[in-house]
Amino acid sequence: MSDTFNRLAPFIQEYIYEHNWTELRPAQIAACQVIFDTDAHLLVAAATAAGKTEAAFLPVVTQLHEKPSTTIGALYIGPIKALINDQFERLNGLLKAADIPVWHWHGDVSQSHKNKLLKNPKGILQITPESLESLLVNKHHELTRLFGDLRFVVIDEIHAFMGSERGCQIICQLQRLANITQKQPRRIGLSATLGDYSMAEDWLRSGTEKSVITPKIEAGKRQIKLAVEHFYLNDEVDEIEVTPYDRYLFNLSQSRKCLIFANNRTQTESVIASLRRIASEQASPDIYHVHHGSISASLRQQAENAMREPHNPAVTAATLTLELGIDIGHLERVLQLDSPLSVASFLQRLGRTGRRGEAADMRFICAENQPSLEAPLPEQIPWQLLQCIAIIQLYLEERWIEPIKPVKYPLSLLYHQTMSILVATGELSPTALAKQVFSLPPFAEISPEDFKLLLRYLIDIDHIHKTETGKLIIGLAGEKIVNKFQFYAVFADSQEYTVKQGGTEIGSILKPPPVGNQFALAGRSWEVVEIDFKKRVITAKPIEGKASIYWRGGSGIIHTKVLQRMRQVLLEDLEYSYLQTNALQALQKTRQLFIKAGLDQQNILRLENGKCCIFPWMGTLAYRTLERWLNYCCRESLEIKSIGGVNPYYLILKLGKDKFPYLATEIAALAEERITPEYLISEAEAPELQKYDEFIPYPLLRKAFINDYLDIEELKLQVAQWS
Repeated sequence: MSDTFNRLAPFIQEYIYEHNWTELRPAQIAACQVIFDTDAHLLVAAATAAGKTEAAFLPVVTQLHEKPSTTIGALYIGPIKALINDQFERLNGLLKAADIPVWHWHGDVSQSHKNKLLKNPKGILQITPESLESLLVNKHHELTRLFGDLRFVVIDEIHAFMGSERGCQIICQLQRLANITQKQPRRIGLSATLGDYSMAEDWLRSGTEKSVITPKIEAGKRQIKLAVEHFYLNDEVDEIEVTPYDRYLFNLSQSRKCLIFANNRTQTESVIASLRRIASEQASPDIYHVHHGSISASLRQQAENAMREPHNPAVTAATLTLELGIDIGHLERVLQLDSPLSVASFLQRLGRTGRRGEAADMRFICAENQPSLEAPLPEQIPWQLLQCIAIIQLYLEERWIEPIKPVKYPLSLLYHQTMSILVATGELSPTALAKQVFSLPPFAEISPEDFKLLLRYLIDIDHIHKTETGKLIIGLAGEKIVNKFQFYAVFADSQEYTVKQGGTEIGSILKPPPVGNQFALAGRSWEVVEIDFKKRVITAKPIEGKASIYWRGGSGIIHTKVLQRMRQVLLEDLEYSYLQTNALQALQKTRQLFIKAGLDQQNILRLENGKCCIFPWMGTLAYRTLERWLNYCCRESLEIKSIGGVNPYYLILKLGKDKFPYLATEIAALAEERITPEYLISEAEAPELQKYDEFIPYPLLRKAFINDYLDIEELKLQVAQWS
């Protein structure tokens, strides 16, 4: 440690003394060794609160101090504004005695602050991918002056970027900068929740020749307090009535510094409204806040400030926005409403608490609708409770975290980067444009024929115009897209489908299920009768029963291993020590139902009224593939009248008379069949799932859907293992 300390810049040594650091953390020592002694990229994979930010910046700042850069020397890319603001304050404290300025740049930062950087580009720039895109477009001719001596790129929370079009966008941006400056800066990736380091290393080095070093950092042991409780909610309860569930949440969070994580924005608003109501009844102070992407910057800041204020209780309900590494001070407890979607998310949220040497304290509270006595078995299973247990056990038993699947056909991003390059350069020949696009690593799977098809289509719809000299420029229709500030983001605005029953509008959902399938909206279940893809209108009819929810936000991707562990929870007789009274009773009852129904021996259950239920025990992508295979390949042979269910937990089919005995045979044969993916998507269908998919020709959209949204191999593998 003393060797590493002695190599740090003098003002950093002084900072460490002033702040009474007794030692450098293992992550910081390891990072310094890689940055000082090699020219490799660096991946710092260490637990939350392991000092990853300082691990990156102590050696980076030291090198910038020893050999000052002539332009911006280090670029820090963060996933959200709040994290950038937080890191800006931390770095300013570290660098106040140095001649290395720190700049933050995003939509909430004043133009005057940005102009100072543009006038004298030095030091460290902290930025979001969207603001970096804006610089690439609007300051194209100044990029060498701004970044010509860029030495380091630090990418924080890389698990939040990998496997997404936004992550692909960052890799494109770094390559575009390298193409212009003819320099490849070293990259440093930071994350607390990575399962497969090799995948993260591949992503981090994309487009470069350097290797990635991931130091082995021993995690210090820490105590974890876990509790899981379960409630059944009654649909008929008046909204203003305080339920036992609300009261339980209030008691867990009362007079504490407490963060409540929900899986959607609606839930955050609802829980805080309930807690405020109880606090008002008891004449308790209003210490409640909401923090998510639709909340104004000033209110989000108020919530963060309240959480940092020492010795004063505060309760904030949040979505992903506070899952990431923002320092919110001494947090006593985390509450998780329902199950997180992944082990990775569980670990991120758990890591918010227990940061000062105390035990991490996380409570799961699952709430599910009370099933009626006549409800079919799948609706009686507490799926959220099972998923909570499975996620906790996967981590406790195996330290397993989901691997992140790379995007093979990021077509929305292909459109975006094509238009971004064109608007930045003004005009290019088709060959020059293709050369620039194909230099970007995320488009390795895109063929020249695919790109030609896209360019011809964009010329046809006037997003690109071909001049008399054969050059390509932005067309009139394209100008309406690229001239909006929303263009810089690759994540979608809510382009939803309107749902109608006759002439009556019911609401809207994000993506349409196939005709004949079911979905939930406005508290009822519906079956798709017709889809008008151009007008984005779904005609539906009401039906009985429970169906998947398809509104804004979706349900995310759940890994097959989580579903398999959920099945094991039902088969084993362990009594998990963290289960509270209600949760334990619900689990015991469900295990009895499961065995009584014979689901330990089979995956298909006969229901009443000619219906049957399939329990696939496979992840979101494989479930979606099975659903489509049944719809497109078995609808006639099994006389399937409807397909419903809740992805990825169960499928409910209504079959023709006497067809039930053949269902198991058909599915068993699936493992042996050579399925042509094209059979699973109709010619008239071109699912638009990403922001710019509406500008992509249908053949390419179908290819992307098959490769990135279905998983035939996983489906066949799981079906082959069915008893």
